[in-house]
Amino acid sequence: MLMASKTSLYFPRPSFRTSCHTNDLLQIEVEMFEKWHRKMDPGDLSLRQLPEAQSAPAELSQTRGRHKSRLYSASDSVVSLTVEQKCELAERELADVKDEIQRMKEDTEQTLKNLEAVIEEADVWHTDVKQAIIDFEKDIFGTTSGKKGHVLDTEKLLRYMGEKNRQRDLLREKFHLKNYLLKGFKKKLQQQLRQKQQIGDTLREVHMQQLQVRSAQYHEKIEEKNEDLLQLKLTAAKTVQVLNSCKKKLQDAMATSTSLKKDISQRKVLLGKLEREAALVEEQRAEAESVNRQLQKQLLDYDVPSVMSYVQKNMSVTDLEKSIKTWQRKVAVAEMSLQRYRRAWNQVKMSGNQC
Repeated sequence: MLMASKTSLYFPRPSFRTSCHTNDLLQIEVEMFEKWHRKMDPGDLSLRQLPEAQSAPAELSQTRGRHKSRLYSASDSVVSLTVEQKCELAERELADVKDEIQRMKEDTEQTLKNLEAVIEEADVWHTDVKQAIIDFEKDIFGTTSGKKGHVLDTEKLLRYMGEKNRQRDLLREKFHLKNYLLKGFKKKLQQQLRQKQQIGDTLREVHMQQLQVRSAQYHEKIEEKNEDLLQLKLTAAKTVQVLNSCKKKLQDAMATSTSLKKDISQRKVLLGKLEREAALVEEQRAEAESVNRQLQKQLLDYDVPSVMSYVQKNMSVTDLEKSIKTWQRKVAVAEMSLQRYRRAWNQVKMSGNQC
């Protein structure tokens, strides 16, 4: 146990995280070496015979009886690369990566230019289509639109289509003529080029210098035009932004105007209702004033009776109520006697009918 503990102290076992990190580094080195080996020619294999490979049997025979960790370290030293070889591989890989990045950058710039050209062509085509649609609607539906919608005039449509076909034919003939002239100009230029080539290379340098000067001038003009175009695009973008903001303000103002018109109409209706109610209240006030005047007049003409007359009238009212109750009892008795007489009369009538 003591020996085992001493051995563990002298030969500490590597941790799992360190082993994983070491394996990752070795995997990266192996992948880089394989990639470099595939790219390299068979005649340029400078790393084909590693110096460690020659001493591998001796090292393996010496470490056969040692500890397993020492055996692993010896095998790692056999398959590993030297620092110079690693630097060479890293430099070549870095150069390849830089070349690939430059190539991808050039391809991306070319693709971007092509897409910008396609977008510009699409914008021009879209503008032409819009203008054609506007011209078509103006020529065909401009004078035939009514309240029920557009009325298609076939004769005008046929005339319009015939006119467009004639314009297209004229444009095609114009392009044919221009193509023919350009072909003649091309032949003339080719003939002049052959003549210049026959004259010699003496004038070629002068022409090249002149062409370079002209090219530089044209490049300067193109840059100026590009700057102007960029400035115009910026101005157009700003104008579009201002136009959009004005449109938004106009929409907000229209919405505010609509809400104000609706509010004004509601206020007008409420005002009419209030005016009618005010007129009605005025009439009621006039009636109340007339009633008030009458009541005030009656109040002025009102004469309060004496106390004795009030007491006498109350006594007479009481006597009348008593007499009313008495007569009500008499009426009830009379109604009962009447009912009894009616029943007796009905019995007499029934007995007479039976006889």
